[in-house]
Amino acid sequence: MSQTLEFKTESKRLLDLMINSIYTNKEIFLRELISNASDAIDKYHYLSLVEDKLPKKNDYEINISLDKEKRTITIKDNGIGMTYDELCDSLGTIAKSGSLEFMDKIKELNEKKSEVTTEDIDIIGQFGVGFYSAFMVANKVEVRTRSLYSDKAYLFTSSGEDTYTIDEIEKDDSGTIITLYLREKNDEYDFDNFLNEWTIKELVKKYSDYVRYPIKMLVSKSEKVEGKDEYETKEVLETLNAMTPLWKKRKTEVTDEEYNKFFKEKYYEYKDPMFHLLINVEGKINYTALIYVPHEAPYNLYSEKYEKGLQLYSKSVFIMDKCKELVPDYLRFIKGLVDSSDLSLNISRELLQKSKELQDISSNVEKKILSKLENIKENDFDKYTEFFKNFGINLKFGVYDDFGLRKDQLKDLLIYNSINEEKMISFKDYVKSMKEGQKDIYYASAKNKDQVLSMPQMDLVKSKGYDVLILPDNVDEFVMSIISEYDGHKLKSINQGDLDLLDKKEEKELEKIKNENVELLESIKNALKGKVDDVVISKRLKTSAVCLVSGDGLSFEMEKVLNEIPSSNETIKANRILELNPNHEVFKAINKLYKEDPLEINGYANLLYNQALLMEGFKIDNPIEFSNLMCDLMVKASK
Repeated sequence: MSQTLEFKTESKRLLDLMINSIYTNKEIFLRELISNASDAIDKYHYLSLVEDKLPKKNDYEINISLDKEKRTITIKDNGIGMTYDELCDSLGTIAKSGSLEFMDKIKELNEKKSEVTTEDIDIIGQFGVGFYSAFMVANKVEVRTRSLYSDKAYLFTSSGEDTYTIDEIEKDDSGTIITLYLREKNDEYDFDNFLNEWTIKELVKKYSDYVRYPIKMLVSKSEKVEGKDEYETKEVLETLNAMTPLWKKRKTEVTDEEYNKFFKEKYYEYKDPMFHLLINVEGKINYTALIYVPHEAPYNLYSEKYEKGLQLYSKSVFIMDKCKELVPDYLRFIKGLVDSSDLSLNISRELLQKSKELQDISSNVEKKILSKLENIKENDFDKYTEFFKNFGINLKFGVYDDFGLRKDQLKDLLIYNSINEEKMISFKDYVKSMKEGQKDIYYASAKNKDQVLSMPQMDLVKSKGYDVLILPDNVDEFVMSIISEYDGHKLKSINQGDLDLLDKKEEKELEKIKNENVELLESIKNALKGKVDDVVISKRLKTSAVCLVSGDGLSFEMEKVLNEIPSSNETIKANRILELNPNHEVFKAINKLYKEDPLEINGYANLLYNQALLMEGFKIDNPIEFSNLMCDLMVKASK
C-alpha cells in the first residue's frame, strides 16, 4: 500500500534551500551518497561486533551502476538499511541525522559495556542533509531499503518537493539502493556528464578514494582477442578507490619510495620531494598530517595567482583542496594534507568554519615543520643549504611578517654566505668564529663576495679580519632590523651608522682632524645642501677617498626596495652622510685647493658626492655636469 506523506516540520522553501543553496558544487552529491553508504556499512559492522545474534559479514562493499538509456545513477550498499520509522525520521525530516543519533546510542552503550570500543567505526554523516544533495542533479530519487532488524523492505520516492511516498516492496537482504533520475541537460549545466564512467571514476578518486570499503562499478574495458589482431569490449567489475590512505598506515609499512610516488601523483610533480613529514596527533584534537617540501619552488610561487594551502580530509573523505588557514604565508611552498575528525565543518562539508581546533592544528604543523628543518640543518647541512637556496627567502619573510612575531622561531634557521667562510653560515656559526674583541655582527647587502669586498665601507672591517654576512635579497635588511641582535651581539650594516671600531687613540686623532677642518666640512655640506644631511671625517675608511652612508633607521637598501613598490606615492629617502678619508691624497688636495680658493669647493664637493652615489649603486643627479667636472679636473691636473 502506497503512502504519500509531507516532509516533517519543513516547508518547500526549506527543502529548496537544502538543494539549491547549501551545496555550491553539484558533483558533491556523489561524495555525500557514498559517505552515507559507508556510514550504513559501519553501523552494520559495529553492531555485528557487539550483538552476537547478528550475522557477520566480510564482503562489505558499495556498488555504483549507470544506465544511460534510463539516465540513472544507482548507489548500492550492503549496510544496516532502514526501517519504516527510520525512513520517515531520517529522510522524511530534513537535517535530522540518523548517524548522529547512532553515535549517541553508541556512547550510551560504551558507558554500560566497557569492553565495547569504537575503533572499527568511523561515521561520517553529522547533519542529515547529505541525502538531499542528490536533488541538485536528479528530479526524482528512489530509495529501496531493508533494515537489519526487519523482514520488511520499503521504497521511498521523492521529487524533492513538498511530499514523498513510501511503498512496501520485496528485498532479500539488508542494505540500501538509491537511484537518481538525472535532470535534463540545460544551458547552465550538462547533467549527462555524470553518466560517463570516467567522470564517476574521477569523482570517486577525488572525494572518496579513502572510504574504507571497496567502491565498485562495472566499467567497459577493451581487451585483445587471443590469437587475433582485434579487440573486444568487455564489462569488468572494477574497484575505484584505494580504501586505505597512505597517511593512515604505520610508518613501518610505507617506504620512502611510496611516499615519493604519492607526492608526484597527487601533486603533479616530476621530481621526488626534498623531504616529507608524517604527523600523528592524539589528544584534545586528533589528526594526521602528511607534509611535503618540494625539491624546487613552483614556478608561480610568488605570483598573486598562486594558492597556498593543504588538502583537507575529514575521516578520510576529501573536503577541500586548498585550506589556506592551515598554512602560514611564509610556508606557502609546502604541499600535503590534513585529515581530522575533530574539525568544525559547515553543514555542507564544503567550507571550513573558523575554529580554535583549526588554529591549533595549523600552529602544531608549523612547529613540526620548523623542528624538522632544524634537524636537517644540524645533521645534513648540505641538504639544508639546498633547501635554503630554494626557500630561504620565505623564512626571511616569515621573520619580517607580523612585526617579527616569529623571529625567535626562525632566526636560527637563517643562513648566509660571508666573506670569510666557504659555506653558508648561521648567526650561531658567526658568533662562534668571531675575532677576539669583536662586539658586533656585521653585514652588507650585495649579490656576492666580490661586491662586498670592493665596497669602500669595508676598509676598516676588512683590516681587522672581521667576517661580514652577505645579504642578497631585498627583504634581508628588513630582517636584520627586526632581529636587531643575536646572543647579545648587535647586527650592524657596514654602511650605516657608527661601527664603533676605533680605539681611544684613533678616536682622539680623528676628533683633532675634524676640529681642524670644521670650515672645510661645513663648506662641502653647504655645497651639497638638499643632497646630504651631513659631511663628516670617516671612521671606517682606510684606502678609499670617500663613501656615502646612511644614518640610523632606514638604510639605502630599504630605500631602494620601498621606492620600487608601485603603490608608493612619495619618494622615500634615507639620511645621506658623506664620509671623507682624512688620510687620502684627495682630501689633502681638496684641503689645499680650499685654502687657495674657497669658491672652487662647490665643484669638487659635487664630484665627490656623485662618485659616492655611483659606488653605492644610485643614479647620479646630473651625468653631464659630472662629466664636465671630471674633464675640468683632468685639465687642471695637466697644467
